[in-house]
This record gives sequence, structure tokens and C-alpha cells, in this order.
Amino acid sequence: MTEESTAADPGRTVELLWGATESHGRTGLHLAGIVAAAIEVADADGLAALSMRRVAERLGFTTMSLYRHVPGKAELIELMRDAVAGELDMAAPEHVEPDDGDWRSGMEAWARAHWALHLRHPWFVHTAGSRRLPGPNIMADYDRALRIAEGTGLPASQVIAVVQLVGGFVKTAALQVHEVLREERESGVSQTEWWRGREELVRHLPPYPALGRLWQAGGFDEPEDPFDFGLARTLDGVELLVRRLSDEKRDVTAEQLPAGRCSVCGTEFDGARRGRPRDYCSRTCQQRAYRQRRSAT
Repeated sequence: MTEESTAADPGRTVELLWGATESHGRTGLHLAGIVAAAIEVADADGLAALSMRRVAERLGFTTMSLYRHVPGKAELIELMRDAVAGELDMAAPEHVEPDDGDWRSGMEAWARAHWALHLRHPWFVHTAGSRRLPGPNIMADYDRALRIAEGTGLPASQVIAVVQLVGGFVKTAALQVHEVLREERESGVSQTEWWRGREELVRHLPPYPALGRLWQAGGFDEPEDPFDFGLARTLDGVELLVRRLSDEKRDVTAEQLPAGRCSVCGTEFDGARRGRPRDYCSRTCQQRAYRQRRSAT
């Protein structure tokens, strides 16, 4: 495996992610140190600047010495992903139980922890993919999210979908904010300042009435925070789904209750209020029937 390889070797990557802790060796070079140095390079200069040579230089070793510990850049990135995901455990609540009931605050905390991770490590969002191999830290974080989402009471497939939905929103928001930051860094002009300098666009607004009205109303002057607004609306949608499921269960239960008629006063009632040995609408009618039977003997 060479650094030019774009895909990590699955078997070797799993071995590195889940293998036993390696010894440091006589040189003092070890896998954890290589991964930490790689994260520092990517944090400072981006994923495109990451190379085995850059990492080796940062550590003061030859490039070839790194290959004794990790096959190449692709496998190194997988190790970096799992290493930074370990930071999420520090932001997680001490106890997460499926029956806590407060799933919404749990999912919000999980999403905000991921958001903060993306801000600390801008390169992380560019490593997303459907065939990324999870290490123990990523797996633990995913399990934590699933346990929180189980508190919704939704079916298993929808629990998984909720975690994917919230996680997908965070990734999309991170991509957008990093694109803005990249443009600001390259131009030296903030996003707000750049758009304020485009006043010549105002004369082109008349053919677009909705845009013009919102512009005049100041809708673009103080925009909503895209992450806060988007996360709240995403969780609103999940909450609506949870409520619908609860209502459907309640309706089904009500339909399944057998109808009854009190044998004492004739009042109709649902089957949940059945008495013994006959059907009664209340405790009072049940006692009245008992007295009637006693007086008849």
C-alpha cells in the first residue's frame, strides 16, 4: 500500500483500529504519536496538505519509518477519524438510557457535540462516506446516539433513521460553514461585508417580488443562525413523528376496548371498566349489585 492509494485496505484498517496496543519500539515512534501528529497537520493546513512525508517531518523521522506502523495515508485518515471521535465521549452525558424519556435534549446534546467537533477539526467533514470503517470510538458514539433515539419509542428502522437524519444535518451544516470560512480566508473579506458590497443587485430585484419584499423587510439583515434553526426544525419533525405514533397507538387501543353495558343501571362503558362477576359501570353499581344479591338470599 502506498500513499497514492485512495482507498484504505479494509482488513489492515480494521486490524489497526481494533488491534492490540502496540509497543513504542526502540526508536520511540508509535502509532498513536503518528496519528496525533497527522491530526495536527490536518487541523492546521487541511486534509489536502496531509502526507506521510509531512507527518514524518513533524515527528523528526524518515517517511519510511512511518510505513512500519501504518500502510499509507488512506489508513492513517481512518485512524485519525476514530481518534478525534474519542473527544465526543468527553462531551457525552455520564448515563444514557433508552427509557430516559427526554430523547430530544439527548439528541440535541449529541448533535451539538458533533458540531463542536467539526469546528475543531474542519477536515473531519471531508472524510465522510458510506464505506468508512468505524473504530471503537466511532462505534461507541453511534451506539450512544441509538440509545438516545430509542427513547422516542419509534420502530427500530426509524430509530436508526433518526440518528442518520440528525447526523446528516450536522454534516451538511459543517460543509456549509467551512465553505464560508474558506472563502473568507482566501478573500480576506467576511461573508457579511462581501454581500453588503453587492448593492448593485438591488436594482435587479423588481422581477422577483418575494425576494424584494423580504429584502425590504430586513430579512437578510439579521439571518437566523443556520445551525440552531436547522437543528430545532429537524428535531421538531422527529417530535411530530413520535406524537403521531403515540396518537395511533392510543386510537388502536380505544378501538380494541370492548363495549359494555352496566347490568345495574344500563349505562354503556368501555371494557377497561369491567367488574366481576358481571359488568358494571362503576364501583357504586358493583356494590349495589352485591347488596341486591345478599337481600335476595
